[in-house]
Amino acid sequence: MSDYQLAKRRFVEGVWEGILSPLRAGAAEPKIEVTHQGRAVTGITLTRDPAGTSWNLQVPIPAEVLGDGAQVFLISDAATGDVLESFAIMAGEALAEDLRAEVQLLRAELDTLKRAFRRHCLQTD
Repeated sequence: MSDYQLAKRRFVEGVWEGILSPLRAGAAEPKIEVTHQGRAVTGITLTRDPAGTSWNLQVPIPAEVLGDGAQVFLISDAATGDVLESFAIMAGEALAEDLRAEVQLLRAELDTLKRAFRRHCLQTD
């Protein structure tokens, strides 16, 4: 079990940012690993915040990993292997098709719920 908790702060200008907080007093400086499709992402920075109570994590997203579909990144505690956070970036034509299919599925489910609700209202009168 990791001694740290990671919370997303923001994602701006191609850099995912988070705040890493220790779960117990006296925790050692964390060792963080970020992976995409099993390969390490380089260029991450981990800096102590001015108050000394947590660390600021910055994960730059390499342009070469972006493309059609979903790209998933895992942020792990390297000491324990526990995944602290994950995030995905979705883009391209494949995404548009996925979204259209998802909207169609949601519409079908909504129609089913409307019919069931109407049937319930008729039966309870």
